[in-house]
Amino acid sequence: MNIAIIPARSGSKRIPKKNIKDFFGKPMLAYAIEAAINAAIFDTVMVSTDSEEIAEIAQKYGAKVPFLRSAKNASDTATTYDVLEEVLLSYQEQNIVYATVCCIYPCVPFLTGDILKDAYSFMNKYSAVIPVCQYSVPIEWAIKIENNILLPFDKEALNIRSQDLTPKYYDAGMFYFCRQEALLKEKTLITSNTYAYILPENIVQDIDTINDWQMAELKYQVLHSADRT
Repeated sequence: MNIAIIPARSGSKRIPKKNIKDFFGKPMLAYAIEAAINAAIFDTVMVSTDSEEIAEIAQKYGAKVPFLRSAKNASDTATTYDVLEEVLLSYQEQNIVYATVCCIYPCVPFLTGDILKDAYSFMNKYSAVIPVCQYSVPIEWAIKIENNILLPFDKEALNIRSQDLTPKYYDAGMFYFCRQEALLKEKTLITSNTYAYILPENIVQDIDTINDWQMAELKYQVLHSADRT
C-alpha cells in the first residue's frame, strides 16, 4: 500500500495562512491534494496539520485528516522527517503499514498526478525518488559581496566555460517518494539509494515570500495561457 502525506501546519509567518491562501480560485493546499488523488497510486491521501481550519479544507478537497499533528511537531524546529515519522507510527499502532510513502509539500500548484505517477515508476529500482532542477547558472561562478566590494568565491572557476562544468542540481522541494522501511531506518528523506527525477525550471518555484508567490502566479498564468491557445 502507498500513502501520500501532505504536511500543512498553520504557522506560516512570511505569508500568513499560506497553505490555504487563495491561488487562482482554490486554496493552495487543494493543488497538492488533487495531484495526489489524480495520480491514482495512493491508497491513502492524508494531511498532517495542527489546524482545524486547514483540516476542514483538506477534507473538503478529498484528503483524510485522521488526527491533528502534535504540538511538538507543529513547532518551528520540527523537521519534515519528524512529521512523517509521527504519521507512520500512528498508522502502525493501527496495524497499518505502507510500502511507499510520498511526502507532498502543500504549496505545489504546478504538480500534477501525471508527474507523481511517472516519478513513482522509478520506485521499483530505488528506495527513494526526489525531484531536482538544474541550476540555470553554474554555481562555480558564484560571487560574494564584502564591504560593498564584489569578490569571486573561486577566481579560477570564473574562467571555466559553462559547457566544461558538470551540471549541478537543487532539491525542487515538491515531493519525496520513499520506501517506508528505508525512511524509518535511515531517518532521512534522501536515502542511500535515491533517484534524481529531473524537472524543468518553469514548473519549479519555492513559495516562501510574497515575491515568490507573485512569481508563482506569473508562471501559472503563462503555463495555463498556453493550454488555452
